[in-house]
Amino acid sequence: MGLNSIVAVIARLTFREAARRWVLWVALGLGVLFLIIYAIGLSEMSKDIQTTRSSLLAAEMNNFFLLAGMYVVNFLASIMTVLTSVDTLSGEIASGTIHTMVSKPVRRWEILLGKWLGFAGMLSLYLLLMAGGVAGVGYLVSGYLLPNLLQGWSLMWLSIMVLLGLSLLGGTVLSTLANGVFVFGLFGVAFMGGWIEQFGAFLNNQGAVNVGIITSLILPSEAMWRRAAFEMQSPLVGVFGVSPFSSNSSPSLFMVAYAALYALGVLWLAMHRFGRRDL
Repeated sequence: MGLNSIVAVIARLTFREAARRWVLWVALGLGVLFLIIYAIGLSEMSKDIQTTRSSLLAAEMNNFFLLAGMYVVNFLASIMTVLTSVDTLSGEIASGTIHTMVSKPVRRWEILLGKWLGFAGMLSLYLLLMAGGVAGVGYLVSGYLLPNLLQGWSLMWLSIMVLLGLSLLGGTVLSTLANGVFVFGLFGVAFMGGWIEQFGAFLNNQGAVNVGIITSLILPSEAMWRRAAFEMQSPLVGVFGVSPFSSNSSPSLFMVAYAALYALGVLWLAMHRFGRRDL
């Protein structure tokens, strides 16, 4: 069996295993519930938006509500990324089931890469359905479509790939519980740092902005959401920089490149560490 076949088989098995987990179906159920509530709420608010005489104001309000929906989607996708992948290695190592796979003529890095591809495929589909649901609801209700939707979705996808790689890396070293605390802890640090940076930019406080930049270097997931919001915001908000979802201190393209290298780097470290781990 060739290399591509081995990785593809493991990816397919990982996808199927993840699809059987209750956490996935609970997340999907809650996602559907969110979309239903979001559609009803947006429909009701749209009645008032349509009464405004200014088409510019109506577009700004629609942009705000759709970005709010995308904000929730990004949060749900981030949480689902950690919950579904946090024990994929540590749990199998603790239970001893990993020995069944490593005893076969398969290199360990192929196992980890296959698992990454399986989770990446599942999470990409989840993000596409949720983000597409928000965008579709917004268009059907108000006729408004977020600008640069593809760029925004790509940056949100990069955000969850950063978390996925970090979760797999933690699973090669830590127990399931410790890994969950580790990834969620860093996620919280990055989340708070992002808001500190936004307020710092609004108040023209460079020290606070620097705090946000440092936390983005530690974990660039939140920075990718803020860049996604920057891409999808309306032109008027882009001029004035007044929005709870983006600010004058929007992450640069350099940070996007750093996040891509970060995602690849933690994946490489996970494969390297798993290959050297004593099982």
